[in-house]
Amino acid sequence: MSDTAGHAKIGNVLYPVSDVSGAVEFYERVFGFERKFIDGDRYAAIDAGGTTLAVAGPAEQMAAGPAVAFKVADVTATLDALRQSGCRILRDAETGPHEVRAVAQDPWGNALVVYGPQ
Repeated sequence: MSDTAGHAKIGNVLYPVSDVSGAVEFYERVFGFERKFIDGDRYAAIDAGGTTLAVAGPAEQMAAGPAVAFKVADVTATLDALRQSGCRILRDAETGPHEVRAVAQDPWGNALVVYGPQ
């Protein structure tokens, strides 16, 4: 494992939605998942059996479709490692309401989000 990413882990699976409350209700009703927290119509974290399903409203959408979000100790260092590995950076590091985050594209064209502490 690269020292730049530290001990990265999958922090959540990010799903863009147009209706955060509706999505939370859907996943609770259909799968029996429990909400961890909701930030208005921006974002909600749902416990999906040990993995966090993060539903993001339009203001918090980081990628055009679903993406795995990796929690890292240092977003800037991780972006540097991604660039050196030939990844395309889709959104550079930015400070959001809860963390610093960025979006890259892996060598196979999949969007991935990296995020960490401010």
